[in-house]
Amino acid sequence: MATTLCQVAGYLLSVLGLAGVISATLMNAWSTQDLEGDVVTSVYNTKGLWRTCETGSSGFTECRPYFSILGLPGSFQAVRALMIVGIVLGVIGALISIFALKCIRMGNMEDAMKANMTLTSGILFVVGGVCGIAGVSVFANLIVTNFMFTTTTATMQGSLQPRYTFGSALFMGWVGGAVLVVGGIMMCVACKGMAPEKTHYNAVAYKASRPNTIYKSGDERSRRGFDDDYKKSTTRSDDGRQTQPSRFDYV
Repeated sequence: MATTLCQVAGYLLSVLGLAGVISATLMNAWSTQDLEGDVVTSVYNTKGLWRTCETGSSGFTECRPYFSILGLPGSFQAVRALMIVGIVLGVIGALISIFALKCIRMGNMEDAMKANMTLTSGILFVVGGVCGIAGVSVFANLIVTNFMFTTTTATMQGSLQPRYTFGSALFMGWVGGAVLVVGGIMMCVACKGMAPEKTHYNAVAYKASRPNTIYKSGDERSRRGFDDDYKKSTTRSDDGRQTQPSRFDYV
């Protein structure tokens, strides 16, 4: 019962974390404009992985996608790749874990096969969550670097270049990736309780072949021994005549 609860809880957490990672990937608020010290506050800009948005004072938002892929920085493209890989791994793990649930019977599927499928889906969830956390962290590092550079430039040259800070999508991605990792770990723990117990050794019965030995009866062996003793006791004399054993020879 505890194994089933752990597996179901891990599955639900993994699906929830996957939904968070997908939502963070599609959001446009990965970086938001810092309004501190900004004179013009009628326009509010946000940037995402796929497009940039501009919100006016009237509340109308206009978004424009990134038309060029080659013009984007390499680290920005790496963030995209990490988020996509995390989502793909999470979706595959979710599909596998549906058939691996212990509370669902699928034909004559054995518990050992379900345990292996549960372990596989758990590993996919963990790797997908790590990819999501890594992608969000790389983008956060880009924001920090650009923020420091923009602040230094504005201080030295007095430019009005806008600065960007963390958006809500980053926090969504961090939370979703962490929940996805926790769900994957719970799936891996549930796999241990689902696997059937194995013996420490596999005993193999060995039966030695019996040689085809022919044993002779005891009467025949005793008869041969008597004949040999009789031949040894029979001697020849100096003149070549055969002498019979006397009664003193057996003393």
